[in-house]
Amino acid sequence: MASAGYVGILVSDPWLQNQFTQVELRSLKSCFMAIRREQGRVIIGDLPERMSKLKVVGENLTDLERASFLIESYQNMEDEVDFEFFLRIYLKMQAHANARVGGGVKNSSAFLKAATTTLLHTISESEKTSYVAHINSYLGADEFLKRFLPIDPSTNDLFEVVKDGVLLCKLINVAVPGTIDERTINTKRHLNPWERNENHTLCLNSAKAIGCTVVNIGTQDIIEGRRHLVLGLISQIIKIQLLADLNLRKTPQLVELVEDGKDVEELMNLPPEKILLRWMNFQLKKAGYRKVVTNFSSDIKDGEAYANLLNVLAPEHKNPLTLTVKNLLERAKLILEHADKMGCRRYLTPTDIVEGSPNLNLAFVAHIFQHRNGLSSRQVSFIETSPEDAQVSREEEAFRLWINSLGNSTYINNVFEDVRNGWVLLEALDKVSPGIVNWKIANKPPIKLPFRKVENCNQVVKIGKQLKFSLVNIAGNDIVQGNKKLILAYLWQLMRYNILQLLKNLRFHSAREISDGDILQWANTKVRDSGRTSHMHSFKDKSLADGIFFLELLSAVEPRIVNWSLVTNGKSDEEKKMNASYIISIARKLGCSIFLLPEDITEVNQKMILTLTASIMHWYMKKSNNDKPSGGSDSENGSSLETISNSATDDSSSEASSTEDNGNR
Repeated sequence: MASAGYVGILVSDPWLQNQFTQVELRSLKSCFMAIRREQGRVIIGDLPERMSKLKVVGENLTDLERASFLIESYQNMEDEVDFEFFLRIYLKMQAHANARVGGGVKNSSAFLKAATTTLLHTISESEKTSYVAHINSYLGADEFLKRFLPIDPSTNDLFEVVKDGVLLCKLINVAVPGTIDERTINTKRHLNPWERNENHTLCLNSAKAIGCTVVNIGTQDIIEGRRHLVLGLISQIIKIQLLADLNLRKTPQLVELVEDGKDVEELMNLPPEKILLRWMNFQLKKAGYRKVVTNFSSDIKDGEAYANLLNVLAPEHKNPLTLTVKNLLERAKLILEHADKMGCRRYLTPTDIVEGSPNLNLAFVAHIFQHRNGLSSRQVSFIETSPEDAQVSREEEAFRLWINSLGNSTYINNVFEDVRNGWVLLEALDKVSPGIVNWKIANKPPIKLPFRKVENCNQVVKIGKQLKFSLVNIAGNDIVQGNKKLILAYLWQLMRYNILQLLKNLRFHSAREISDGDILQWANTKVRDSGRTSHMHSFKDKSLADGIFFLELLSAVEPRIVNWSLVTNGKSDEEKKMNASYIISIARKLGCSIFLLPEDITEVNQKMILTLTASIMHWYMKKSNNDKPSGGSDSENGSSLETISNSATDDSSSEASSTEDNGNR
């Protein structure tokens, strides 16, 4: 959604746009931005080495061959390169590489697709087998899918079954129950292309909403069954499911892993993989195992850590031969026999242990944790959360998922901890407003000196003021210190700025800023013009809790999208929640990239209500622009907005904005 528009803005030349898919453009953009971040600027001389990781030119040309080609093609290696020039160089070099390997293609995009599917991207058969077994186990009884399951792992049937999008949607709900309202999944026996595309769109937007990174996969990739991309998405979904209990709220007994209160806070901020490693080392210490396991690959290849772990967790199945046998493959077989007796033999083969397959070993250890973690069985009373804490937690999750969806180089697990060095925020700012960050003065992680973190965060605050954020009494050091209230305030303004800019970029005829009031009036006008009577007085209008207004808005922008027989009256709390869940899934099915929960609608969370409305507006305006003939007028999208005052409002706090007050008059 956002990224597609973002790339389109950066590539103004229509011919260049036609040479690449949006996914390919995003990938190339990431490479270009990585060079610029490190060097401050990009020159031709930087490219031979840095293009080594790109498809085709990196695979088929050496650094020396790339350098020779550029020297022959361009006079000055010090010439600065912008993104469009970078793309042209890439196309020329790709054609050169293609000529060398003897292939003939009509355009670059076709060659890239061929390279993606045949030359460079292979899949792990072992991973495919494990994930198929997982799917067969968790979805085998599903009423719709049971005619396709079980899938034979020795075939490529998995990549055929996923093509209608149903399996992936249901797998997401296994990982994080309730993410997708299954009433919105198209489950006819024979789906038309439109219905399949809706399922894929729903799947990808929902995957982002649970924390998957999907910047390099689009609906067409699922339709075509691109194996490495589909398997990568499935891997992420299963990983999220397996690591779901690795936090103190779900498993308060994890408090045993720490010795004092300060360590508890540190544990809460760790990503789940790190908590899993800490748990594993905690158990290994009981066995007297002296090595520290730091990864799920090289550190477990010899099987010693596994043997000791299982001996601690299930001593009744201990086999003395496991640690004495010299052949590592034989030892791995004994380990899996032990796991089988515990009811935990999943995901791994002996070869996967010996070869150190990181994804499958992580899955295996996480599965053991879920079924037999060896922690105290006594009830542990942990943090009581107040309504205010719950709200902060929901906002942190929404902002974290949104930042990760931007495709930054750094994946964050905890907003309050991971933004403190300023780098993540600088990356997010650069995605939202390309070129605004001065990378020459930015400090790249790992950052050991505290004042370097402050320098980054000072630039974050400076840019925020440049973008007209409300940052009264906020300094860079507040971010370094992890001030939760100020961090949330900054991120809310950044998210709001992003969606307003996306809307502005779709209105080519108008240079003025779009305000919250514009969004409010647009939504009310759409609903009124569709013949409905609902009205939203502001983004904190309590009448929005029943969901009826948003269902009418969604029906106004796409009449066929709402099945009114599934809509409740929204009188009871349960009915309100059902409507809210339906709204979120319908919006994602349309193409809205949103990060809110049903509670945000039923409790009328002003910030999330604004982002929901703006996302629907963005989808509608983008669709209208795409449907218009070339050179057509922008009047349909703009006319109702032009009647509103040109003054943009500042809604940086979660209080009512002046524009919203105007909407009540």
